[in-house]
Amino acid sequence: MTYRIALIPGDGIGVPVTKAAMEVAQKVLPGLECTSFPWSCDHYLQTGRMMPEDGIATLRGFDAILLGAVGWPARVPDSVSLHGLLLPIRKAFVQYANIRPHRLLPGVQGPLRRDGFDILCIRENTEGEYSGAGGRVHVGKPDEVAVETAIFTRVGVERILRFGFEQARRRRGKLASVTKSNAQKHSMVFWDEITDLVAADYPDVEASHYHVDAICARMVMAPETLDVVVASNLFGDILTDIGAAIQGGLGFAASANINPGRTAPSMFEPVHGSAPDIAHLGIANPIAAIWSASLMLDHLGEAAAAARIMSAVEATSARGIGTVPGQDRTDIITKAVLAALE
Repeated sequence: MTYRIALIPGDGIGVPVTKAAMEVAQKVLPGLECTSFPWSCDHYLQTGRMMPEDGIATLRGFDAILLGAVGWPARVPDSVSLHGLLLPIRKAFVQYANIRPHRLLPGVQGPLRRDGFDILCIRENTEGEYSGAGGRVHVGKPDEVAVETAIFTRVGVERILRFGFEQARRRRGKLASVTKSNAQKHSMVFWDEITDLVAADYPDVEASHYHVDAICARMVMAPETLDVVVASNLFGDILTDIGAAIQGGLGFAASANINPGRTAPSMFEPVHGSAPDIAHLGIANPIAAIWSASLMLDHLGEAAAAARIMSAVEATSARGIGTVPGQDRTDIITKAVLAALE
């Protein structure tokens, strides 16, 4: 089977980790045809756009997208790079489910005195607090006003919750729905109500409500009690950074931006960012990108190939390779994963 993959290495460490991920992915599945696009902050400085006007149309013809990292805030504001590339792709391709797995790989020492957790965070990815609705008036004056409006639709909330319940049904049968409904009496009460409505269709899944501050504490104090966690765009963003921290750091944080209806390509990316401060040192950990490539193959229906990648990653980390930030070079970690595939 042949798959067309769009590569967007992006900025900073996104370039070497994407290269590493594709080396590994093509090792287990030679039928991956890759086309690379130079869309990045450099591209913006050269052309005035993070991607060409026809960028979305170009990507639509691919089976999946593998992204490295986007951003170089010293040169281009994050508000420009994020809204110029990442968010338009997520919204145009209805990638409303952002999936982030959080568990400790063998040999990785997390900051907690426990290692038996396996959390799947599911973040609503296309609306909520990151809808971009709002504006500013009287700019620069003493009475300046800034308004940022969070948009929650019944369709958007229900579909992400149903997606979460389906994942919980395949895993350990527990779902935590996250809001702050004691303070946000409109949008978050709305989310709670839809959670209860959807839960009635999944009697085999144990559904719980958590306020975001309470589940932040639980992810630190008792992460092994959590299975699937579903949250809005903003809350999901925050919780997945905690998840990355307890699993050993951003070098292990993989993600998938999924179009569950498969009407457009889904996008897969590590979430460590471009890390400009170490971009030239050759010490970026490629494990998060390789893990993201495994998620990509699984989404494409290549479960066996995806499992082979994760087995190789786990064999590598069990040897202590790639488990300590900055200890091993990118190429050394990549070669170790490739060798583990033999």
